[in-house]
Amino acid sequence: MAEGYNPERREALKILGAIGTTCAFPFAGDELYGQQVAAAPARKFLTQPEFAMVSRIADLTIPQTDTPGAVAAGVPAYIDYVVSTNKGFQELFRSGLAWLDGQRFLEMSEERQIALLTPISAAVDAGKDDAPQEKFWRAMKGMTADGYYTSKIGLVQELGYSGNMARSGFPECHEH
Repeated sequence: MAEGYNPERREALKILGAIGTTCAFPFAGDELYGQQVAAAPARKFLTQPEFAMVSRIADLTIPQTDTPGAVAAGVPAYIDYVVSTNKGFQELFRSGLAWLDGQRFLEMSEERQIALLTPISAAVDAGKDDAPQEKFWRAMKGMTADGYYTSKIGLVQELGYSGNMARSGFPECHEH
């Protein structure tokens, strides 16, 4: 388990992912699930160093626990695909990843990487996204959750989705 693992964050991402799978999304279902088709799909937009940074951030965001994490779910390839289709995302990711590269992000210890990203994440969670790093983080975090929870690993293994099933009835809710 990765240092800095926060089970509450994982639960929040599950909810975020579940919402994302039920809402309208700008890609067809086969495109979302497409990151599972090939083990090492060709990059479409990101350079190799950028792809490595996206992979590391995705791994920090949804690390491997009792289920595989974001990297095993194909999230970096998914993000690369989404970014390749949108000029605004391309500019946002180029600037955000260049900023991280300038910080020598991949050379940092995991503790320092988390320390760098935590205040940016907190600002975004508080509704702020004025700075370029905050805009980048909002997009990166959202795409990581979308990519993970629309993959077989996230949707089936993590959330336990078993497909469209006909039910003869619904179990009673005893929560309220």
